[in-house]
Amino acid sequence: MKHSIAYLLTMIGASFWGLTGLFVETLYSYGFTAWEIVTIRLLSSSMILLAILALFSRSYLKIEWKHIPHFIGLGVFGIVLFNWFYFKVMEQTSISIAVVLLYTSPVFVAILSKIIFKEKFTIQKLLSIVLTIVGCSFAVQLIPLGDFHMSFHSMLLGILSAFFCALYSVIGKMVSAHYNFITITVYSLFMGSLFIAPTSSLWKKAEHFQSSEVWLSIIGISIISTICAYTLYTFGLTYIESSKAAILGVLEPIVAILVGVFIYSDSLSLLQIIGIILVLFSAFITVFQKRRKVKKRMHGYYAYKSRGE
Repeated sequence: MKHSIAYLLTMIGASFWGLTGLFVETLYSYGFTAWEIVTIRLLSSSMILLAILALFSRSYLKIEWKHIPHFIGLGVFGIVLFNWFYFKVMEQTSISIAVVLLYTSPVFVAILSKIIFKEKFTIQKLLSIVLTIVGCSFAVQLIPLGDFHMSFHSMLLGILSAFFCALYSVIGKMVSAHYNFITITVYSLFMGSLFIAPTSSLWKKAEHFQSSEVWLSIIGISIISTICAYTLYTFGLTYIESSKAAILGVLEPIVAILVGVFIYSDSLSLLQIIGIILVLFSAFITVFQKRRKVKKRMHGYYAYKSRGE
């Protein structure tokens, strides 16, 4: 495959992630809560993927019992809680602010990787963290202090969404040496579904599912923003460098912010725009310095784990 095609597929996948807010806002307008929307996303996506794999590629459904706790961690913490906090911030503030707060996740990735994988805390990582904090302060209008209109509760939810997003990446690394990305995705979604479905009470809103607009949003959030996004983005990883793919992933927040501004009339001040740019730039720094050193460390980590199993 030509590299240009791989780049294009990766960019499309990242862009599909950025469309999540578009479908979430529609479901909010029909009275669904953030918890119910997460349930809809996980149930629909996991059922579709499980059906496809069961019919066409059952080998991807084989896992070992010892890795089930990893998939539970990915599904419950890395997907359910991440999505719930993320959607709650959208509900309380705006799509643009929710996305910017989410992209403080490189800070947590750096910290968790230091603790778990013994990665060095470099100057580049420190610079990335500083830029992220300053950028988010501008984005949520904490700076200047007099223009701050965001509640501490909403800000905390946004930071928690970033933490659990980072947790998914860290736990995912622990099983990526053992399984195909499709296997990891389907079982993460499935475990999350098993956790959240009994508590959602979706059956009490059966009348809402009679709307074609609701079903279009469900199809969009499951097929476009979940299944296609993960498939296209990870397929691109097969043909291009991971660091370049991660940089192309910045299209996700850009698309999400554009959706918020042009479709839902989110207003952004000059300082907020500067903050968004700083957060995205800090993500660039994190990716550049991280990919060079982590690969060797992760190889050693997996070799050590394999000998210990």
